[in-house]
Amino acid sequence: MLTSTAVRHLRTEIDGYGVFYREAGPPDAPVLILPHGYPCSSYEFRNLMPRLADRWRTIAPDFPGSGYTDTPDDFDYSFDGHADFLEKLLAKLGVQRYALWLHDFGGWIGLRTAMRDPSRLTALIIQNVDIYFDALGPKYEFLLDLFRNPSDENRRTLSEAISEQGFKEEFLNDVRPDLAERIPPDLWRLHWPLMTPRRREIAMRTIEGLKDNFEAWFPRYQAFLREHRPPTLMLWGPQDGYMPEASGRAYLRDLPDAELHMLDAGHWLLEVQLDEAVRLTRDFLSRVLPAGAESGDSWRRAG
Repeated sequence: MLTSTAVRHLRTEIDGYGVFYREAGPPDAPVLILPHGYPCSSYEFRNLMPRLADRWRTIAPDFPGSGYTDTPDDFDYSFDGHADFLEKLLAKLGVQRYALWLHDFGGWIGLRTAMRDPSRLTALIIQNVDIYFDALGPKYEFLLDLFRNPSDENRRTLSEAISEQGFKEEFLNDVRPDLAERIPPDLWRLHWPLMTPRRREIAMRTIEGLKDNFEAWFPRYQAFLREHRPPTLMLWGPQDGYMPEASGRAYLRDLPDAELHMLDAGHWLLEVQLDEAVRLTRDFLSRVLPAGAESGDSWRRAG
């Protein structure tokens, strides 16, 4: 029998292609949108969603070209194209106002979506997504070199990193060995077989497109947060070669009232610190997005 906290695995159609998404919680509850990162899918939120579903409606889609969503030929695989997709999905599901969980690539997609109509955003939960160029971690050195010198050799190295071993290294990142033991190999063993040659090409172009994201969009993300200052919870895993502790603390420049928690984790902290992440998330959402507060306007009135 379906319980109130069960995660439902659903499909819909947008612009003629099939879309897979996970949903849990009451249909009339305050909404939390969970856009996934690279090289993952909505699978990354599989354990979080049932722990929130008694009071909040959680929605986690697979983006086109990822997970169980189709890979349409005519889709715009840029970050703006993914924001278009997210807007269309929210309209399809009847979502007017929402909180956003920002993580990895999904963080940039989520921010671009929110920036189109800030009045729809009720709150942010930020987990290891970088928007401050001066606080990037050492693992970005190769990509920065690629941006400066997009040689055939550098592009070949990037292509070789889009592999099962590359996925494994992305998921394990820089966590301590005892934490690495708690990160399930399912993350790379299940996601890699979904990477068709076409999806590998898309991933390659997306990663190369980070140059524009860093240079043109990082200042826009910062300005948006500085201007609107939504209620923000930060759950940060500092054992992250891409986004170390400094990358998280940098947000306080523009969100001085954000609630920042450094957890004993790395980039994929929901795999190793789920209980603490759930405790902090439930406390935060209970204050800024309580059940029954569908509009999420209380923080605006209080401000």
